[in-house]
Amino acid sequence: MDSKYDSIPGSTSVEIFGQTYQVRGDGDPEYLMELARFVDTRMREVAGQVATVDPMKIAILAALNIADEFSRFRRQREDAAGIWLERTEEISERLSEVIG
Repeated sequence: MDSKYDSIPGSTSVEIFGQTYQVRGDGDPEYLMELARFVDTRMREVAGQVATVDPMKIAILAALNIADEFSRFRRQREDAAGIWLERTEEISERLSEVIG
């Protein structure tokens, strides 16, 4: 992996879908590598399901899949927080009835 980017301070070398990238970022290089492996895995899954071999199209489809998963997770989390808030208010009302 000899590259003019190998010596850039604060960068981490990652491989995604057969391409090596130098990623700069604050934080743990292992975490960046973990994210890159996740993206690589998703791209390979998408590539196995579609007829195209265009890496850009595969990347876009993988990004859409990841965004969909994130959106569903966020919605579930918001729903759970809403239920928690409702139950907390219900308990608070019950306590007020008992105490007051």
